[in-house]
Amino acid sequence: MTLTGSGSAYDPPADPAPRSSTAPVPVRVNQYGPPRRLDRRVALVTGASSGIGAATARRFAMDGWQLLLCGRDRRRLEQTASGTTAVVLPADLAAPDGPRLLAQSALHTTGRIDVLVAGAGMGWAGPFATMPHTDIDRVLTLDLNATLHLVREVLPSMIAAGRGRVVLLGSVAGCVGLREEAVYSAAKAGLAAFAEALRQELRGTGVGVTFVVPGAVDTPFHTRRGRPYDGTRTGLLSPGCVAGAIWEAVRQNRDEAYVPTWLTVPGRVRGLAPGLYRRLLNRFG
Repeated sequence: MTLTGSGSAYDPPADPAPRSSTAPVPVRVNQYGPPRRLDRRVALVTGASSGIGAATARRFAMDGWQLLLCGRDRRRLEQTASGTTAVVLPADLAAPDGPRLLAQSALHTTGRIDVLVAGAGMGWAGPFATMPHTDIDRVLTLDLNATLHLVREVLPSMIAAGRGRVVLLGSVAGCVGLREEAVYSAAKAGLAAFAEALRQELRGTGVGVTFVVPGAVDTPFHTRRGRPYDGTRTGLLSPGCVAGAIWEAVRQNRDEAYVPTWLTVPGRVRGLAPGLYRRLLNRFG
């Protein structure tokens, strides 16, 4: 089984070992960097090198936002940024201090973050009893821990400004739990609980939290997690469809967005009739 992800920045040791050409390039805070731009709204998008993150970045760019794009692959980030004024911040969010250094670099570059779209993530598909312990740690680190730490680093500046929005990318797996995706389901369920709790804490601050729950999306995610998408009853969503839903949720200050909207049904059935829900799950998967 394989997995993948994208994410933040770190400082190398004084005498770093040589890096391969595909290794993430560290983001350094430089006092001689570009001037801060305070005249446009700013969105920091993680996981922006492909899929939902890249599509979301392009959607925000269409409305004139200043973008800060984070991912591990500089070349693909530059492709996402092509034709825009986006600033590329190639980084690895799973690195020890990565979220803190990414937030520092982002705030230094623009002086503000109006919206954080936390889209970086990875998956793993297969029986939990065979999942290597190292892969358990990697999925939880990127999908849950790194996201929480990044929000923690960005949030104080939003609260101080009295405005902002945190967008967390969940999954239907976190709402109902999917077989052979136990750890991924757990990480996304954790994000759902975090979003609800944080939303309550931030009441009255001017800062909102949006939790986005998409179904299966046509991105490289499924192949990289170790198993291509094999669903036959529903088609794959386009990344642009999810990006549009994220954009509308931010524009309307919505707390939640399900893509498609019928994804609210499984969670409701589970809550109201857990026995029926499990019978349906056992039959239809």
